[in-house]
Amino acid sequence: MGEAGATITDARLEEYRRELTGYCYRMLGSPFEAEDAVQDTMVRAWKALDAFEGRSSLRSWLYRIATNVCLDALNAGNRRALPMDLTSPQPAASAVLKERPEPTWLEPVPDAKVLPAHPDDPAETAALRDSVRLAFVAALQHLPAKQRAVLILREVLAWRAQEVAHLLGTTVAGVNSALQRARATLAEHPVRQTDTVAPLDAGQRALLDRYVAAFEGYDMEALTALLHEDAVMSMPPYDLWLVGPENFTGWMLGTGSVCRGSRLVPTVANGAPAFGHYHPEPDGSGFTPWAVQVMDLDAGRVRGVHCFLDAARWFPLFGLPTRLDAEGREVVGRGADG
Repeated sequence: MGEAGATITDARLEEYRRELTGYCYRMLGSPFEAEDAVQDTMVRAWKALDAFEGRSSLRSWLYRIATNVCLDALNAGNRRALPMDLTSPQPAASAVLKERPEPTWLEPVPDAKVLPAHPDDPAETAALRDSVRLAFVAALQHLPAKQRAVLILREVLAWRAQEVAHLLGTTVAGVNSALQRARATLAEHPVRQTDTVAPLDAGQRALLDRYVAAFEGYDMEALTALLHEDAVMSMPPYDLWLVGPENFTGWMLGTGSVCRGSRLVPTVANGAPAFGHYHPEPDGSGFTPWAVQVMDLDAGRVRGVHCFLDAARWFPLFGLPTRLDAEGREVVGRGADG
């Protein structure tokens, strides 16, 4: 083993797990695939320590391995998406639920898995938080794999063009060309702007409190008052999505009326406020997991509610309670990640 590699311990490799997970999540659009990619990166790194001579930083070396893992995973050409990328909106009155398989969907991620635990620079952390927003990660999926890597490394992580060229085994001119093409593609898929929410200000906290009261009370008039005129609701794994308060509330009073009497438990996902959504049990004894709602806020109103319905998949990942009692209190321990 080379002298540089001999000084590296498991603990030193683990220092980079969270930021590598964030990078792989932006590349792959799935927290589970990102965790697998990072684990593969760590295994490859450990096996290749004798080849690490310290000519680049350990961080750069790990990013090179992680990039290769992600590029290999993306060779199939599949990209993850939100319903808005795949279909047109439907009116609530004639909406049809059509389920698509799991690999179709961009997946939510807990902030704690992809963002710095103890940020030194609030402005940098805000930029990183914006770069894991659902809309931005969905836009990244339109890019070819190498362009995606270049844009993330250059514009999200602020690597120099020469560093990216070395990582990808290309030239600075090649990196700059890829970045220009990536920017042009993203311009064709503009990201809806939403408010910065960390930390939440008093107005945003009040808005979310009003949303919870309206949703749990099934007060459609109050809910309508909180929604932008172009507010969006989506429900992966179904490709249905709705636009506007009339369709939003029309759905909730129709097919979505199974949500009447629900409870919401706050969490955070993709740099945004989120809720664990629990349905009432038929016998009134408590509430069971139904969905994770990821919120978009803008100018004092709700612009988006993205409901990820695979509760068995999401609630353990977010460390949310597995059941609430009749009063809405946790009665079973949180998931392993809580």
